[in-house]
Amino acid sequence: MRIAGQDVQRGTFAHRHCVIKDQATGSDYCFLNNLNLGPQELFVARNSILAEYAVLGFELGISYENPSALIIWEAQFGDFANTAQVMTDQFISAGEHKWLQQSGLVMLLPHGYMGQGAEHSSARIERFLQMSDDDEDDIPNFENDFGRQQVQKANWQVMNISTPANYFHALRRQQYRDFRKPMVVASPKNLFRLRQCVSPLAQMGPESRFQRLLGERDPDIVANADKVDRLIFCSGKLYYELAAERERLGLNNVAIVTLEQIAPFPFDRVKSVMEQFPNVDVGDGVHPGSVIWCQEEPKNMGPWSYVRPRFVTTAREGFEKDMVMRYIGRRAAASPATGYPKLHNAEQEAIVKEAILGSGDVSAADGFSVQRPSSLLGHQT
Repeated sequence: MRIAGQDVQRGTFAHRHCVIKDQATGSDYCFLNNLNLGPQELFVARNSILAEYAVLGFELGISYENPSALIIWEAQFGDFANTAQVMTDQFISAGEHKWLQQSGLVMLLPHGYMGQGAEHSSARIERFLQMSDDDEDDIPNFENDFGRQQVQKANWQVMNISTPANYFHALRRQQYRDFRKPMVVASPKNLFRLRQCVSPLAQMGPESRFQRLLGERDPDIVANADKVDRLIFCSGKLYYELAAERERLGLNNVAIVTLEQIAPFPFDRVKSVMEQFPNVDVGDGVHPGSVIWCQEEPKNMGPWSYVRPRFVTTAREGFEKDMVMRYIGRRAAASPATGYPKLHNAEQEAIVKEAILGSGDVSAADGFSVQRPSSLLGHQT
Protein backbone atom coordinates (compact mmCIF):
# COMPACT_ATOMS: atom_id res chain seq x y z
CA MET A 1 0.00 0.00 0.00
CA ARG A 2 1.29 3.43 -0.95
CA ILE A 3 -0.05 6.92 -0.28
CA ALA A 4 1.50 10.10 -1.64
CA GLY A 5 0.62 13.77 -1.65
CA GLN A 6 1.26 16.97 0.23
CA ASP A 7 1.81 16.22 3.94
CA VAL A 8 0.25 12.74 3.85
CA GLN A 9 2.54 11.31 6.51
CA ARG A 10 0.89 13.23 9.31
CA GLY A 11 -2.23 14.16 7.33
CA THR A 12 -2.89 17.73 6.25
CA PHE A 13 -5.55 18.08 8.92
CA ALA A 14 -3.53 16.22 11.59
CA HIS A 15 -5.71 13.14 11.27
CA ARG A 16 -3.28 10.46 10.20
CA HIS A 17 0.07 10.61 12.03
CA CYS A 18 1.22 7.39 10.36
CA VAL A 19 4.87 8.55 10.28
CA ILE A 20 6.76 10.32 13.08
CA LYS A 21 10.34 11.59 13.34
CA ASP A 22 12.89 10.37 15.87
CA GLN A 23 14.11 13.60 17.47
CA ALA A 24 17.55 12.14 18.18
CA THR A 25 18.37 10.46 14.87
CA GLY A 26 15.98 12.16 12.44
CA SER A 27 14.82 8.79 11.14
CA ASP A 28 11.20 8.00 10.27
CA TYR A 29 9.03 5.57 12.19
CA CYS A 30 5.82 4.26 10.59
CA PHE A 31 3.31 2.75 12.99
CA LEU A 32 1.49 0.85 10.23
CA ASN A 33 4.63 -1.12 9.45
CA ASN A 34 4.99 -2.19 13.08
CA LEU A 35 1.60 -3.62 14.05
CA ASN A 36 3.12 -6.85 15.45
CA LEU A 37 0.24 -8.89 14.08
CA GLY A 38 2.36 -11.32 12.13
CA PRO A 39 3.51 -11.08 8.51
CA GLN A 40 2.30 -7.92 6.81
CA GLU A 41 2.77 -6.06 3.56
CA LEU A 42 4.70 -2.81 3.30
CA PHE A 43 2.97 0.53 3.82
CA VAL A 44 4.67 3.53 2.21
CA ALA A 45 3.73 7.18 2.88
CA ARG A 46 5.55 9.81 0.83
CA ASN A 47 5.16 13.56 1.22
CA SER A 48 5.33 15.36 -2.11
CA ILE A 49 5.74 18.90 -3.36
CA LEU A 50 2.82 21.04 -4.58
CA ALA A 51 3.03 19.71 -8.14
CA GLU A 52 -0.24 17.82 -8.56
CA TYR A 53 0.17 17.16 -12.28
CA ALA A 54 3.56 15.49 -11.81
CA VAL A 55 2.77 13.60 -8.60
CA LEU A 56 -0.60 12.26 -9.74
CA GLY A 57 0.95 11.13 -13.02
CA PHE A 58 3.75 9.37 -11.15
CA GLU A 59 1.30 7.53 -8.87
CA LEU A 60 -0.85 6.58 -11.85
CA GLY A 61 2.24 5.05 -13.46
CA ILE A 62 2.93 3.00 -10.34
CA SER A 63 -0.66 1.72 -10.35
CA TYR A 64 -0.18 0.56 -13.96
CA GLU A 65 3.06 -1.23 -13.18
CA ASN A 66 1.90 -2.82 -9.92
CA PRO A 67 -1.84 -3.62 -10.06
CA SER A 68 -1.57 -5.73 -6.88
CA ALA A 69 -0.70 -2.64 -4.81
CA LEU A 70 -3.19 -0.15 -3.41
CA ILE A 71 -2.00 3.23 -4.70
CA ILE A 72 -3.50 6.39 -3.20
CA TRP A 73 -2.96 10.02 -4.09
CA GLU A 74 -4.31 12.67 -1.72
CA ALA A 75 -4.81 16.30 -2.60
CA GLN A 76 -4.04 18.78 0.15
CA PHE A 77 -7.27 20.72 -0.33
CA GLY A 78 -10.37 20.10 -2.39
CA ASP A 79 -9.74 22.11 -5.52
CA PHE A 80 -6.00 21.43 -5.51
CA ALA A 81 -6.67 18.67 -8.03
CA ASN A 82 -7.37 21.33 -10.67
CA THR A 83 -3.76 21.57 -11.87
CA ALA A 84 -3.82 17.79 -12.42
CA GLN A 85 -6.96 17.97 -14.58
CA VAL A 86 -5.07 16.76 -17.64
CA MET A 87 -4.26 13.52 -15.82
CA THR A 88 -7.89 12.85 -14.91
CA ASP A 89 -9.28 13.85 -18.31
CA GLN A 90 -6.72 12.19 -20.55
CA PHE A 91 -5.59 9.12 -18.64
CA ILE A 92 -7.52 8.20 -15.48
CA SER A 93 -11.12 8.57 -16.66
CA ALA A 94 -10.57 7.26 -20.20
CA GLY A 95 -7.45 5.10 -20.06
CA GLU A 96 -9.26 1.78 -20.14
CA HIS A 97 -11.61 2.87 -22.92
CA LYS A 98 -8.79 4.18 -25.11
CA TRP A 99 -5.96 1.76 -24.38
CA LEU A 100 -7.48 -1.14 -22.37
CA GLN A 101 -5.28 0.07 -19.51
CA GLN A 102 -6.82 -0.65 -16.09
CA SER A 103 -5.83 1.19 -12.94
CA GLY A 104 -6.97 0.86 -9.33
CA LEU A 105 -5.67 4.32 -8.39
CA VAL A 106 -7.50 6.00 -5.50
CA MET A 107 -7.80 9.80 -5.42
CA LEU A 108 -8.63 11.30 -2.01
CA LEU A 109 -9.96 14.83 -2.51
CA PRO A 110 -10.77 16.81 0.68
CA HIS A 111 -14.33 18.11 0.41
CA GLY A 112 -16.76 19.71 2.82
CA TYR A 113 -18.29 23.14 3.27
CA MET A 114 -17.04 24.60 6.55
CA GLY A 115 -16.71 28.29 5.72
CA GLN A 116 -13.04 28.22 4.76
CA GLY A 117 -13.42 29.60 1.24
CA ALA A 118 -13.58 28.25 -2.28
CA GLU A 119 -10.31 26.33 -2.58
CA HIS A 120 -10.79 24.68 0.82
CA SER A 121 -14.42 23.59 0.34
CA SER A 122 -15.08 21.74 -2.88
CA ALA A 123 -13.39 18.80 -4.56
CA ARG A 124 -15.36 19.68 -7.68
CA ILE A 125 -17.31 16.43 -7.65
CA GLU A 126 -19.29 17.61 -10.67
CA ARG A 127 -16.19 17.38 -12.88
CA PHE A 128 -15.69 13.70 -12.14
CA LEU A 129 -19.40 12.88 -12.37
CA GLN A 130 -19.61 14.53 -15.77
CA MET A 131 -16.89 12.18 -17.00
CA SER A 132 -18.65 9.09 -15.60
CA ASP A 133 -19.91 6.90 -18.43
CA ASP A 134 -22.94 5.15 -16.91
CA ASP A 135 -26.12 5.90 -18.86
CA GLU A 136 -28.76 7.96 -17.04
CA ASP A 137 -31.56 6.15 -18.92
CA ASP A 138 -30.25 2.59 -18.63
CA ILE A 139 -30.83 0.64 -15.43
CA PRO A 140 -28.50 -2.40 -15.43
CA ASN A 141 -29.40 -5.87 -14.22
CA PHE A 142 -28.09 -6.11 -10.66
CA GLU A 143 -29.19 -9.69 -9.82
CA ASN A 144 -27.80 -9.78 -6.28
CA ASP A 145 -24.24 -8.98 -7.30
CA PHE A 146 -24.17 -5.78 -5.18
CA GLY A 147 -23.46 -3.67 -8.25
CA ARG A 148 -20.25 -5.50 -9.12
CA GLN A 149 -20.93 -5.79 -12.86
CA GLN A 150 -22.10 -2.19 -12.98
CA VAL A 151 -18.75 -1.03 -11.59
CA GLN A 152 -16.83 -3.41 -13.85
CA LYS A 153 -18.46 -1.86 -16.92
CA ALA A 154 -17.99 1.73 -15.72
CA ASN A 155 -14.92 3.86 -16.27
CA TRP A 156 -14.50 4.72 -12.56
CA GLN A 157 -16.22 5.22 -9.20
CA VAL A 158 -17.06 8.51 -7.50
CA MET A 159 -17.70 8.37 -3.74
CA ASN A 160 -18.73 10.67 -0.91
CA ILE A 161 -18.58 8.34 2.09
CA SER A 162 -20.10 9.12 5.49
CA THR A 163 -18.94 6.30 7.81
CA PRO A 164 -15.52 4.82 8.75
CA ALA A 165 -16.71 1.27 8.01
CA ASN A 166 -17.83 2.17 4.51
CA TYR A 167 -14.53 3.92 3.87
CA PHE A 168 -12.68 0.81 5.03
CA HIS A 169 -14.70 -1.42 2.71
CA ALA A 170 -14.32 0.95 -0.24
CA LEU A 171 -10.53 0.69 0.03
CA ARG A 172 -10.59 -3.03 0.73
CA ARG A 173 -12.68 -3.93 -2.29
CA GLN A 174 -10.28 -2.00 -4.53
CA GLN A 175 -7.85 -4.86 -3.91
CA TYR A 176 -10.26 -7.70 -3.33
CA ARG A 177 -11.83 -7.57 -6.80
CA ASP A 178 -10.26 -9.29 -9.77
CA PHE A 179 -10.42 -6.13 -11.88
CA ARG A 180 -9.15 -2.58 -11.38
CA LYS A 181 -11.11 0.69 -11.53
CA PRO A 182 -10.00 4.16 -10.45
CA MET A 183 -11.85 5.56 -7.43
CA VAL A 184 -12.46 9.22 -6.65
CA VAL A 185 -13.28 9.86 -2.98
CA ALA A 186 -14.59 13.20 -1.76
CA SER A 187 -13.23 13.22 1.79
CA PRO A 188 -15.15 15.44 4.25
CA LYS A 189 -12.61 17.06 6.54
CA ASN A 190 -14.71 17.62 9.65
CA LEU A 191 -15.71 13.94 9.89
CA PHE A 192 -12.24 13.11 11.22
CA ARG A 193 -13.23 14.38 14.65
CA LEU A 194 -17.03 14.29 14.57
CA ARG A 195 -18.19 12.13 17.47
CA GLN A 196 -21.28 10.97 15.62
CA CYS A 197 -19.18 9.65 12.73
CA VAL A 198 -18.27 6.26 14.18
CA SER A 199 -18.70 2.63 13.15
CA PRO A 200 -18.82 -0.45 15.38
CA LEU A 201 -16.17 -3.05 14.65
CA ALA A 202 -18.90 -5.47 13.61
CA GLN A 203 -19.45 -3.34 10.49
CA MET A 204 -15.87 -4.15 9.46
CA GLY A 205 -15.95 -7.82 10.44
CA PRO A 206 -17.17 -11.02 8.81
CA GLU A 207 -20.26 -10.76 6.59
CA SER A 208 -19.85 -6.98 6.32
CA ARG A 209 -19.34 -5.21 3.01
CA PHE A 210 -19.38 -1.85 1.25
CA GLN A 211 -22.79 -0.16 1.15
CA ARG A 212 -23.43 1.85 -2.01
CA LEU A 213 -26.30 3.56 -0.22
CA LEU A 214 -26.98 3.91 3.48
CA GLY A 215 -30.68 4.02 4.28
CA GLU A 216 -32.43 5.67 7.19
CA ARG A 217 -30.33 5.02 10.32
CA ASP A 218 -32.93 5.80 13.00
CA PRO A 219 -34.62 2.48 13.91
CA ASP A 220 -37.75 4.27 15.17
CA ILE A 221 -38.30 5.99 11.83
CA VAL A 222 -37.66 2.72 9.98
CA ALA A 223 -40.19 0.94 12.20
CA ASN A 224 -42.78 3.63 11.43
CA ALA A 225 -42.07 4.06 7.75
CA ASP A 226 -45.74 4.73 7.00
CA LYS A 227 -45.48 8.03 8.89
CA VAL A 228 -42.68 9.34 6.67
CA ASP A 229 -43.88 11.90 4.14
CA ARG A 230 -40.54 13.59 3.35
CA LEU A 231 -37.56 11.71 1.91
CA ILE A 232 -34.17 13.42 1.73
CA PHE A 233 -31.26 12.06 -0.30
CA CYS A 234 -27.82 13.55 0.31
CA SER A 235 -24.16 12.50 0.56
CA GLY A 236 -21.16 13.01 2.82
CA LYS A 237 -21.01 15.15 5.94
CA LEU A 238 -24.29 16.95 5.26
CA TYR A 239 -26.11 13.89 6.60
CA TYR A 240 -24.97 14.61 10.15
CA GLU A 241 -26.16 18.21 10.02
CA LEU A 242 -29.55 17.17 8.67
CA ALA A 243 -29.89 14.39 11.25
CA ALA A 244 -28.96 16.75 14.10
CA GLU A 245 -31.60 19.28 13.05
CA ARG A 246 -34.24 16.57 12.74
CA GLU A 247 -33.39 15.33 16.22
CA ARG A 248 -33.45 18.86 17.62
CA LEU A 249 -36.94 19.37 16.26
CA GLY A 250 -38.12 15.91 17.32
CA LEU A 251 -39.50 15.02 13.89
CA ASN A 252 -40.33 11.46 12.85
CA ASN A 253 -41.84 12.14 9.42
CA VAL A 254 -38.52 12.84 7.67
CA ALA A 255 -36.22 10.09 6.39
CA ILE A 256 -32.59 10.84 5.46
CA VAL A 257 -30.62 8.62 3.07
CA THR A 258 -27.02 8.98 1.89
CA LEU A 259 -25.59 8.05 -1.48
CA GLU A 260 -22.17 6.67 -0.60
CA GLN A 261 -21.32 5.64 -4.16
CA ILE A 262 -22.66 8.38 -6.39
CA ALA A 263 -21.30 6.93 -9.62
CA PRO A 264 -22.07 4.48 -10.99
CA PHE A 265 -25.55 5.28 -9.69
CA PRO A 266 -27.14 2.69 -7.34
CA PHE A 267 -30.51 2.47 -9.12
CA ASP A 268 -31.53 -0.70 -7.30
CA ARG A 269 -30.83 0.64 -3.82
CA VAL A 270 -32.64 3.92 -4.52
CA LYS A 271 -35.66 1.97 -5.71
CA SER A 272 -35.74 -0.17 -2.56
CA VAL A 273 -35.57 2.95 -0.36
CA MET A 274 -38.46 4.57 -2.20
CA GLU A 275 -40.47 1.37 -1.78
CA GLN A 276 -39.74 1.48 1.94
CA PHE A 277 -41.58 4.80 2.33
CA PRO A 278 -44.80 4.45 0.30
CA ASN A 279 -46.45 7.63 1.63
CA VAL A 280 -43.84 10.00 0.21
CA ASP A 281 -45.29 12.04 -2.66
CA VAL A 282 -43.13 11.87 -5.81
CA GLY A 283 -44.93 14.72 -7.59
CA ASP A 284 -47.38 14.77 -10.49
CA GLY A 285 -44.98 15.18 -13.39
CA VAL A 286 -45.23 18.97 -13.25
CA HIS A 287 -45.03 19.95 -9.59
CA PRO A 288 -42.38 18.57 -7.22
CA GLY A 289 -43.33 16.15 -4.47
CA SER A 290 -41.49 15.42 -1.25
CA VAL A 291 -38.48 13.53 -2.61
CA ILE A 292 -35.53 15.86 -2.10
CA TRP A 293 -31.94 16.05 -3.23
CA CYS A 294 -30.04 18.16 -0.70
CA GLN A 295 -26.46 19.29 -1.27
CA GLU A 296 -24.01 21.88 0.04
CA GLU A 297 -22.61 22.84 -3.34
CA PRO A 298 -24.11 25.49 -5.65
CA LYS A 299 -26.80 24.22 -8.00
CA ASN A 300 -24.51 24.26 -11.06
CA MET A 301 -21.94 22.20 -9.13
CA GLY A 302 -21.98 19.11 -6.94
CA PRO A 303 -23.92 15.93 -7.79
CA TRP A 304 -27.30 17.54 -8.67
CA SER A 305 -26.92 17.54 -12.48
CA TYR A 306 -25.76 13.92 -12.38
CA VAL A 307 -28.24 12.43 -9.89
CA ARG A 308 -31.41 14.24 -11.02
CA PRO A 309 -32.05 12.35 -14.29
CA ARG A 310 -31.11 9.06 -12.63
CA PHE A 311 -33.65 9.52 -9.86
CA VAL A 312 -36.24 10.29 -12.53
CA THR A 313 -35.30 7.11 -14.41
CA THR A 314 -35.59 5.08 -11.20
CA ALA A 315 -39.15 6.31 -10.61
CA ARG A 316 -40.16 5.91 -14.25
CA GLU A 317 -38.80 2.40 -14.71
CA GLY A 318 -39.41 1.17 -11.16
CA PHE A 319 -42.83 2.65 -10.37
CA GLU A 320 -44.11 4.01 -13.69
CA LYS A 321 -44.29 7.46 -12.12
CA ASP A 322 -43.15 10.76 -13.58
CA MET A 323 -41.22 12.10 -10.59
CA VAL A 324 -40.25 15.75 -10.19
CA MET A 325 -37.45 15.85 -7.67
CA ARG A 326 -37.04 18.81 -5.35
CA TYR A 327 -33.62 20.50 -5.13
CA ILE A 328 -32.39 22.16 -1.95
CA GLY A 329 -28.92 23.64 -1.93
CA ARG A 330 -27.01 26.79 -2.74
CA ARG A 331 -27.96 28.91 -5.72
CA ALA A 332 -25.90 28.63 -8.91
CA ALA A 333 -22.63 30.50 -8.52
CA ALA A 334 -19.31 31.16 -10.23
CA SER A 335 -17.29 30.25 -7.13
CA PRO A 336 -17.66 26.94 -5.29
CA ALA A 337 -18.09 28.71 -1.94
CA THR A 338 -18.18 32.08 -0.27
CA GLY A 339 -15.14 33.39 1.55
CA TYR A 340 -17.21 35.00 4.31
CA PRO A 341 -17.85 32.70 7.31
CA LYS A 342 -20.98 34.63 8.36
CA LEU A 343 -22.57 34.21 4.94
CA HIS A 344 -21.48 30.57 4.82
CA ASN A 345 -23.19 29.87 8.14
CA ALA A 346 -26.40 31.57 6.97
CA GLU A 347 -26.38 29.53 3.75
CA GLN A 348 -25.72 26.27 5.58
CA GLU A 349 -28.45 26.93 8.13
CA ALA A 350 -30.90 27.77 5.37
CA ILE A 351 -30.15 24.53 3.52
CA VAL A 352 -30.58 22.33 6.58
CA LYS A 353 -33.79 23.98 7.77
CA GLU A 354 -35.36 24.08 4.33
CA ALA A 355 -34.60 20.38 3.79
CA ILE A 356 -36.01 19.27 7.14
CA LEU A 357 -38.99 21.63 7.47
CA GLY A 358 -39.93 22.56 3.93
CA SER A 359 -40.68 25.89 2.28
CA GLY A 360 -42.44 28.42 4.43
CA ASP A 361 -41.71 26.68 7.73
CA VAL A 362 -38.55 28.60 8.58
CA SER A 363 -39.05 31.67 10.75
CA ALA A 364 -37.05 34.06 12.88
CA ALA A 365 -38.92 32.72 15.89
CA ASP A 366 -37.25 29.39 15.28
CA GLY A 367 -33.84 30.99 15.73
CA PHE A 368 -33.29 31.62 12.01
CA SER A 369 -32.00 35.11 11.29
CA VAL A 370 -32.12 35.15 7.49
CA GLN A 371 -35.40 36.57 6.20
CA ARG A 372 -36.08 33.93 3.53
CA PRO A 373 -33.99 30.88 2.71
CA SER A 374 -35.02 31.21 -0.94
CA SER A 375 -32.68 34.19 -1.19
CA LEU A 376 -29.77 31.86 -0.45
CA LEU A 377 -31.00 28.61 -1.94
CA GLY A 378 -31.31 27.33 -5.47
CA HIS A 379 -34.75 27.15 -7.01
CA GLN A 380 -36.73 24.03 -6.16
CA THR A 381 -37.44 22.09 -9.34
